Amino acid sequence: MFFRRILAIAALLVAAAACTFDSTGPETSVVAASRPNTLPRDIERQVGPAYDSPQLQALVERVGQKLVSDSSLPGSFHFYVLDQPIANAHALPTGYVFVTRGLLSLIDDDAELAAAMGHELGHIILKHAAERERARKGIMDAAVAAALKSGSASVGRSVARSGLLELRRYSRDQELEADKAGLGFIVKAGYRGSAMYSLIEKLRRQARLEDQLMGEASGGQAEEQSNAMSTHPDPERRMAALQQYDAVRRPGNADRAGYLALIDGMSVDDRPEEGFVRGPEFLHPTLRLAFAAPADFRLFNASDGVLGVGADRSAMFFSCTPKKIEGRLDDWMRNQIKPTPTSIQSTEIGGADAAIGARPRGEETGLSQIRYVLIRHDDGICYFNLLSDGPDRDRRIEALVAAARSFRTLSLTEAASLEPYRLHVVPRDGGTAAQFAQRMPYRDFKLARLLALNGVDSPDEFTRRTLVKLVQP
Repeated sequence: MFFRRILAIAALLVAAAACTFDSTGPETSVVAASRPNTLPRDIERQVGPAYDSPQLQALVERVGQKLVSDSSLPGSFHFYVLDQPIANAHALPTGYVFVTRGLLSLIDDDAELAAAMGHELGHIILKHAAERERARKGIMDAAVAAALKSGSASVGRSVARSGLLELRRYSRDQELEADKAGLGFIVKAGYRGSAMYSLIEKLRRQARLEDQLMGEASGGQAEEQSNAMSTHPDPERRMAALQQYDAVRRPGNADRAGYLALIDGMSVDDRPEEGFVRGPEFLHPTLRLAFAAPADFRLFNASDGVLGVGADRSAMFFSCTPKKIEGRLDDWMRNQIKPTPTSIQSTEIGGADAAIGARPRGEETGLSQIRYVLIRHDDGICYFNLLSDGPDRDRRIEALVAAARSFRTLSLTEAASLEPYRLHVVPRDGGTAAQFAQRMPYRDFKLARLLALNGVDSPDEFTRRTLVKLVQP
């Protein structure tokens, strides 16, 4: 959900800059080879690698299979932890249910884990994916028929647009249905019914934190765009819907202490194969590279590259590809990028061959300043797309070019020293929320991050916990 909130900015940057390479599969960006895991290869290609933790894998398998057996669900089901820091859970119609380690870090006990997986089992049992696909196909068929009957493509597009908006509302209703089904599953398995409610509360807090982070970087427009495009009902509606069911108040098992002991030491960071964001810096231990964005930028790391967004909505996109470019980079830029960049210069960045060019201004770019930066790295190419369209765009674009020029190769010692941030469960021992927040390894929103991680809304609530979660290097 979080990365959907930055897609509008990413799309603007990629469309405007348009300096891209032919894809050669999932390894064409800042991702190196994935680690071996127990997921079938075809499933891994769809969802990404599993997290390398036999203890956590055993936990989700145990809880998931208990839900299946105690509700006598038909079919074969498989449960996995995905090696992803974003809090999420999803399922495939074939019976695979996934929770990310990002979600495991937010929840507090076996019951909330059961609630997350019970919701996804609800989607499978109710055949929601097939229903959505049938509805989508019906919308597309209706749009084509309307275009043919009217002789107008715009009429067809209008029908499709209206239908897709209705499909989003339909998907939101399915989420409520999955909540109800999942609530039934967890109660039958003996877990506390309130876990479905408290899980959604935790996701609400996390979404609020993400809105804070993204709001600073996008001028506050991300939340509005996300609400309009979301296929999920807002958390308040989901929690209100659950209150009508007596099962949500049924007591049951939770095992908070046992759960917290299992997640202690778990990574809460990006995979080393995807690199680490450290404030305005990006460091990749596998590809042995680093760069520093302007100080006000917030960086968002994903498997296809790194998006940076400034307070004035200036943006940068960074990625790498193993694609080889023979000959001079400035010649390649001159011959391959359309429209042909202006002010192309051959240069050197971090001791490697590089080229910088500017996209010509025109109707598509308006007054925006756009730069392309190509850098040879190992046998491939790394590149930056840079965009500035604020009132100070001319000066700002030069600052972005300077940031691209900070690109460097990490030494073997530097790369080996980079480790992911990890979650630790520690006794509170009388410490205040403010004191614990100062131990968090982030440059901003320390207290907000701490409270969301611990599932509380205020420092007072935090001080009522005997065991608390903390992120440390």
